[in-house]
Amino acid sequence: MLRKHIYFVGIGGIGMSALARYFKAKGFCVAGYDRVSSVLTRELEQEGISIHYVDEVAMIPEAYRKPDDTVVVYTPAVPSDMSEMTWFREHNFVIQKRSQILGEITRMQKGLCVSGTHGKTTTSTMLSHLLHNSSIQCNAFLGGISKNFSKNLLLSDESDLVVIEADEYDHSFLTLSPYMAVVTAVDADHLDIYGTVEAYRAGFEEFTSLIRPDGVLLMKEGLPIHPRLQKGVTCYTYSVDKGDFHADNIRIGNGDILFDFVTPKEVIKDIQLGVPVYVNIENGVAAMSIAWLNGVRPDELREGMKSFRGVKRRFDFHIKSDKIVFLDDYAHHPNELKSSIESIRRLYADRQLTVVFQPHLYTRTRDLADDFAKVLSTADELMLLDIYPAREQPIPGVDSQMLLDKVELKNKRLISKQDLVKSVDERAYDVLLMVGAGDLDLLIPEMEQKFRKKYNI
Repeated sequence: MLRKHIYFVGIGGIGMSALARYFKAKGFCVAGYDRVSSVLTRELEQEGISIHYVDEVAMIPEAYRKPDDTVVVYTPAVPSDMSEMTWFREHNFVIQKRSQILGEITRMQKGLCVSGTHGKTTTSTMLSHLLHNSSIQCNAFLGGISKNFSKNLLLSDESDLVVIEADEYDHSFLTLSPYMAVVTAVDADHLDIYGTVEAYRAGFEEFTSLIRPDGVLLMKEGLPIHPRLQKGVTCYTYSVDKGDFHADNIRIGNGDILFDFVTPKEVIKDIQLGVPVYVNIENGVAAMSIAWLNGVRPDELREGMKSFRGVKRRFDFHIKSDKIVFLDDYAHHPNELKSSIESIRRLYADRQLTVVFQPHLYTRTRDLADDFAKVLSTADELMLLDIYPAREQPIPGVDSQMLLDKVELKNKRLISKQDLVKSVDERAYDVLLMVGAGDLDLLIPEMEQKFRKKYNI
């Protein structure tokens, strides 16, 4: 139920900002609130979107105070008791989650919805890049900032395809009506919402039931779920080395990764990864599969994969030299951390790996502490920051020290953000990988500057 005015509560998030930009481009009046000013919110303001940063009803622009002319869109990360949300509810505004709005869009266009515990941001961005750089074109709502586009939204007047990152948090993806859907992984996460691993996996099974009868499910080979497909839906599998779609003849060397892409009907040879990390083989197979099913040609797939530059904070290399390798990654789940560390190990097998990790959420740290500890123990050195709370309140007994105690590693320590930045001047690093979904990325510009000055890069 859309209205002329759309007000976003939590407008500075990646997903919310893309929606704001979409509706601004479509001629709607857009404004919003966010807790902090950021590069992204300042960009939105420059694009003509009014934003304020204080939770006060008086700050809501006058034009957005009419219930019959305004829709309020919010993200689940916003506390339900904040003043503005309370006021909107008391005055009977139409209030919808971001996912509900995306659901409306998937019913108007052909939604290509990428879901999964991990891999969905890179895969959906890669898919968007392949379609955008082909004769097919697409619209896209991305869960990260594409380094090719420098934004998280693509618009096309020529295509009815829309790529959407389908977020399972708070059951959000169950509002969608996919034309084609991808399930990359169903490793336990968000147990504060779902309660049990079984309930979490059942959420993905329900998601598959929403695919349109003329649609497609692409599922990673071997996932422990049982799809509930409507009659007429075609199901394909994929992985690195098996399934209906997979890679063959994988070649790794000289900083490059090449492979042949196997489809049910043809083999497309010599695919080169623009971001040569091993995990992107699997992400690439998934993205190319959906692109291929929508008519992207082999030559377009080759060129698109080679020119893909990645997503900010997803294996984001800031410095690559023989003196120092400095990169960050959004990984915040044990299996994501495992993929990150293993991929870096493959690229730099003979170099010393220091991991800086910022845990995300008290509940996730509590529920998956043993798994986190196991994978963090595979680094050469661990530097652990305080838990980033996001939407949560502290839980007694759950802190970074608890996690550090479980890590079986000689070179490990807790560190503050301030001391981490100072350490650049005080010691030498070989390969420094910073991982986490909090605010760790805010330290990167200063640290990169220090590294470049220190090593004359």
